Amino acid sequence: MNRNYMRSETFEGTFPFKPNFKEINGFQMHYVDEGSGEPIVCLHGMPTWGYLYRNFIEVLSKNYRVIAPDQMGFGKSDVPQDKPYLLKQHIDNLTKLLLSLDLKDITFVGQDWGGPVMFGFAIDYPEKVKRLVIMNTAIGIMKEGAKPWYYELEKRGKYEKFFSNMKEKIPKLFQTAIYNKEKITPTMLKAYTTPFPNKESCIGAVAWPRDIPIGNSHPSAEAMLHIRENLDMLADKPKLLIWGLKDPVFPPRVIDWWNKIYPGIETHKIEHASHFLQEDAPDKIILWIEKFLENNP
Repeated sequence: MNRNYMRSETFEGTFPFKPNFKEINGFQMHYVDEGSGEPIVCLHGMPTWGYLYRNFIEVLSKNYRVIAPDQMGFGKSDVPQDKPYLLKQHIDNLTKLLLSLDLKDITFVGQDWGGPVMFGFAIDYPEKVKRLVIMNTAIGIMKEGAKPWYYELEKRGKYEKFFSNMKEKIPKLFQTAIYNKEKITPTMLKAYTTPFPNKESCIGAVAWPRDIPIGNSHPSAEAMLHIRENLDMLADKPKLLIWGLKDPVFPPRVIDWWNKIYPGIETHKIEHASHFLQEDAPDKIILWIEKFLENNP
């Protein structure tokens, strides 16, 4: 299924960027490509899209080339009904897109599922990666029998119904995933709910939470383990860790985990930010990224 109905949608001018499309693995993948210079690739997670980085694109594209893809099933990208919405597929989609754009000296910015997907590319193509900005994400496999954040929905048999109705559920999700409620505007809610008019359009949203690997027999355990075991390949890359401390999905203790993986990583904490810290504190984060880029030429 395509999303032609929103291809040229700017959401009242809040997303004024030219839409670009490339056929990747049999579907049309949308991406923003603004500015020139060293590339910054911004990756979203669940259930957002490139709109999450609209403020970043506007500011950073003045001095850099900013690319913000919509992952398969999200934003302005198509929603194939016959694809495995698994981590390795998302990584392969991104890999084919970035290789087709012939990028080098990439600075990645990734949050939520954008984290594993960007690392999936980066460990296989470390020579193309220059810097990494890591925000509210993690790499790893949960222990067999562990209870993920959506556990109660599964237990009550309401998982499918919940994630198949993103149009209605996103405003409710944002009540916990965005700390500063005044940031949740009607235009923003329209931008995030428009990709999900019906059940078929939500297939990616249904798949992504369940793709969190629980136990080594999970379909995405192998791909996640491959990333986890090769994170040291990026040890010499400059890294910036930015964290919203009110995140119910990735609590502050995950900061300590990243500091063990990459000792001495530059870390910034945002007290009044939740899971979607890009919405809670965009100006602050953009300033930190700009300084990080300047300090690591």
